[in-house]
Amino acid sequence: MTGLSRRHFSAAVLAASTMPLHAAEPRLRGGVLNLIAQPEPATLALGLNLQAPTIYIGGKIFQGLLTYSEKLEPRPSLARSWAVSADGLTYTFTLQDNVRWHDGQPFTAEDVVFSAGTLLREAHPRWRLIHETYVAEVAAGPGGTVVFRLKKPFSAFLYAFELSSLPILPKHVYAGTDYRTNPANLAPVGTGPFKFKAWRRGQHIHLVRNEDYWKPERPFIDEIYFRIIPDAASRAIAFDRGIVDVLRSGDAEGFEIRRIVARPNVISTTKGEEMYAPHAFLQMNLRRPPFDSKLVRKAVMHALDRTFIARNIWFGWATPARGAVSSSTRFYTPDVPQYAYDLKLAKDLLERSGVDRASLRIRLLPLPYGQQWDRLAEYIKQQLAQIGFDVTIQATDVAGWSQAVSDWNFDAALNYTYQYGDPALGVARHYLSTNIIKGTPAANNHGYANAEADRLFAEAAGAISEASAREAYAKVQALLADEVALGWLFEMRSVVVSRPAARDLVTTAIGVSDALDEAWIAR
Repeated sequence: MTGLSRRHFSAAVLAASTMPLHAAEPRLRGGVLNLIAQPEPATLALGLNLQAPTIYIGGKIFQGLLTYSEKLEPRPSLARSWAVSADGLTYTFTLQDNVRWHDGQPFTAEDVVFSAGTLLREAHPRWRLIHETYVAEVAAGPGGTVVFRLKKPFSAFLYAFELSSLPILPKHVYAGTDYRTNPANLAPVGTGPFKFKAWRRGQHIHLVRNEDYWKPERPFIDEIYFRIIPDAASRAIAFDRGIVDVLRSGDAEGFEIRRIVARPNVISTTKGEEMYAPHAFLQMNLRRPPFDSKLVRKAVMHALDRTFIARNIWFGWATPARGAVSSSTRFYTPDVPQYAYDLKLAKDLLERSGVDRASLRIRLLPLPYGQQWDRLAEYIKQQLAQIGFDVTIQATDVAGWSQAVSDWNFDAALNYTYQYGDPALGVARHYLSTNIIKGTPAANNHGYANAEADRLFAEAAGAISEASAREAYAKVQALLADEVALGWLFEMRSVVVSRPAARDLVTTAIGVSDALDEAWIAR
């Protein structure tokens, strides 16, 4: 079943196998897989940190209750089956047997209850919002089960158990500690197919095969190295020379990816981003001038040529965004106000806004994920200068960017986030007034507050029918676009490029960010 109808079946047990998408030949055991950590993460504490490098690395160490097919169908992970009550208020997950943490301790329902009901309820911005709004109780049940009881129906709830949305963390490691400073954040303990071995700053992060992994005979690969290579040109050369086996879109310049994809001795796929649908935007701080003015925000949108950005800065690995919801995400509608590239109109709107010209001296915080983001920041600076802004680019590292956005210490910032298959999970968090919280870069950091948007998001998430949800989501998308709640730029089109020997890297809707427990090296 798909869509909202999923919550109407009584005690339906979903238990699909997680077979790889490509299994044409017997898989071999052994070998080393070399990947890239770009940029080097500040922490490996998945769930406590939601930046892309932490998800990429942490996905091999930690696991969630479910994973998802490329059609966004739920499949088992730490939960082997699950049932939903007829009223959509009770979700019962039966856990896998004989699972152990990497330190040898048994995995139990208490780990799930602790993660979902205590630790991530405080530390995880998306799960905190879901828990506070919908979850009445998380409790251990009989026979190795965990029961989630909801306050009210939530149509997207089965999408909320993806790896980074609710990773299960060890209670015996985190309980009674300050999670922010726990040593396990840098030397994590998970249940996944690979165990943390070493982190040599500026060089690599080393994972090794979990010999006690709960899936028989998995994983096939013995070791994974995440190579830390400082610049995009060197990362492309590392692939050319066989130093690394896999490149993702952000690992090298767009023109380099395009060149490498065209070679006959590589494999490429654009599958594996169905759950994430990364969406890039300019985040304008609405708390103070000039961006507290809707006319100014509209002027900014008209000053930016998003088609140029997609074609020339992202080299075709992007398409212009039309609004808050990605075109590959459920309930997307293109029927929202649009902002064509028009410098004259941008200047007129800025003049009509009546803002103090002194407020047009702003700081722009780039996303520190490589040269493409730096060039995007330079482009935005040049374009805004043409309509009267004085922009200073504030370069920083990953930790500094995260801190500034989390503390609302920015005028404008570049960002991208994942949509997680449903607007209730990956979109609403940026606009709900209840999610204006400090301490995370993945919340409503720009301070957008609109009671009608809050109402429409709530109506859509709790809708009884698909049609009702679609109507509410269409209305809120139009409202957000009219108010320019964020400056949407482009939908990222991710590609994974690999050497032919690296097989079955992409088997789920989160691609190479997932466990890689089906991946193997041909020899």
